[in-house]
Amino acid sequence: MAKSSPSSVVRAFALIELLVVVAIIIGLAAILIPSLRSVLESAKATKDLSNLRQIGALVQAYLNDKDGILPVITADPGIGKDTSPVIYPKYVASRRVFQSPFDKRTASEGDSSPVSYGINVNMYTASPGIAGNTTQIVSPSSTILMAPNYNGNPALGPSWTGVATAVPNLAAGGGVGMATGTHKSGRQINALFCDLHVETMTFGPSSVLGSFQDFQSDPLGQKHWDPKK
Repeated sequence: MAKSSPSSVVRAFALIELLVVVAIIIGLAAILIPSLRSVLESAKATKDLSNLRQIGALVQAYLNDKDGILPVITADPGIGKDTSPVIYPKYVASRRVFQSPFDKRTASEGDSSPVSYGINVNMYTASPGIAGNTTQIVSPSSTILMAPNYNGNPALGPSWTGVATAVPNLAAGGGVGMATGTHKSGRQINALFCDLHVETMTFGPSSVLGSFQDFQSDPLGQKHWDPKK
């Protein structure tokens, strides 16, 4: 008796099973990938808050030694030039704490090492600021000291330009260059306040009272950026 060939029905069934498995995998990926992205972003936001807490501690140590006078950050030695240290290395062992996890530049320890955070510009101006003298801050728990500082979209590498020897000051409300926040689809940003607590803030628009970008509403928005309020 001649042997019959394998049933085409069996082969078709095996193919259907394979397609079902592929469809299930694609479906699970569609569900899990957004969740994974959310977890990774949350981890970055937590590390960003941790960096700001550490910066707050080392700035406080510096202020204790300097009678409350802030270091100049917009020119050498900035965060700390090796030949003339200000913050580094006496108060912090590594410059990497000054680089936000949202800043994708290559980390380094040289004078050109990335610095992702800026100090509220009104900390340095004579008016309406305090000319670097933190003892004149009226509302430390409401006034922003430092926050991520970039130009445009923080998800793009070229948006971050600060380096150790020339850290740009942070304009009130973040300035026109800061187009979106660092996380939660651009709706949030972290900030270090003058009493050294850290906080996740709503990122604008400036018409949102009490948001990071609000620097005009009275009293909260003005208190965020004007150390004399």
